[in-house]
Amino acid sequence: MKVLRTPDERFDNLPEYNFAPNYAEISDLDGGKLRVHYLDEGPRDANPILLMHGEPSWCFLYRKMIPLLVAAGHRVVAPDLVGFGRSDKPTQKSDYTYARHVSWMSELLFDQMSLRHTTFFGQDWGGLIGLRLVAAAPERFDRLVLSNTGLPTGDRKPSDAFMAWQHFSQTSKSFPIGKIVNGGCATKLSADVIAAYNAPFVDDTFKEGARIFPSLVPTAPTDPAHNDNNIAWGVLTKFERPLLCAFGDSDPVTTGGDAVFMRNVPGATGQPHTTVVGGGHFIQEDKHAEISAIINTFIAATPIK
Repeated sequence: MKVLRTPDERFDNLPEYNFAPNYAEISDLDGGKLRVHYLDEGPRDANPILLMHGEPSWCFLYRKMIPLLVAAGHRVVAPDLVGFGRSDKPTQKSDYTYARHVSWMSELLFDQMSLRHTTFFGQDWGGLIGLRLVAAAPERFDRLVLSNTGLPTGDRKPSDAFMAWQHFSQTSKSFPIGKIVNGGCATKLSADVIAAYNAPFVDDTFKEGARIFPSLVPTAPTDPAHNDNNIAWGVLTKFERPLLCAFGDSDPVTTGGDAVFMRNVPGATGQPHTTVVGGGHFIQEDKHAEISAIINTFIAATPIK
C-alpha cells in the first residue's frame, strides 16, 4: 500500500491548536504499517472521553472542546482517522473501506491504547465508525453521546441532501476541504480556520480518503457494510448504558436521525435528549461550549456503578 505523510510544518501555528501530537503504528491490513495520530489530553488516570471526527475534517475540529472537557477533570482522546489530519494517507481510493476504518481504529483504541470506561462522542463518520466499535466491545463504553450522525444499513433511502453530497464528492473536479467544512457550519469560519482544515492535504493526491468516504455510506441493501451494520444494530438494541442525542437544528443531512437511536436503544430511554439551536453539521464549530457542557453534565449525571 502506497502511503503519503503530511509534513509536520503544515501543522505549525494553527489557530487555537496547541496540542502535542501522539503517534502509533498499526497494520495497514495489506502487509504494511500505517502511522496514526491522536491527541491525548488531561489526566491519564481519568476515564477517557473519545471524540471521533468525520468527513472531511480532522481532530482540529475538537480544538475548542478539548480544553473545556479537560477542565472538568476528564482525559480526552481524539484520533485522526486514516487518510485525515496527521495520520498517514493511502493513495488509492480502493485502499479505503468501511471495514478497514473500523479495524484501524479498533487496533489503535482497543489493542494499543486499551481504552475502557469510555464516554464516546461521535459526529458524522465518527459515529458510523465509533458505533461499530461500541457494538464490537460494548463493555468498554460507559455512555454514548451522538450528534449529527447515524448508523445506516442501506435499507432506507438516504436524504436528498446526502445524495447530492455523495454525487458532488465523486464528480467535482475540485474538492476544497476547508470550504466544504465551512459550508457545513451554521456560522462562518475565518480564513485561518479554513486554512487549518486544508493543512493535512498538500495536494489532491492526499485527498483520496476524503473523496471516497461519502461513497462508503451504505445506501442500499447490497452495500458491503449492510450485514455488519445490521449486526451492530443488534448489539445497540440491547445497549442499556446511557445514550444521549444532541443533534443540531441546522443540519439538513442528519435531521431526524436522533429519533432512530431514541426509539431503538434501551439506554436512550429517559435521557435528556436535546436539539442544539444554531448547530449546523459541524456542531463542534458552531456550538462547542454547549456541546462540551452537555457532555460534562451527562457524565456527572450518569455515574456507572
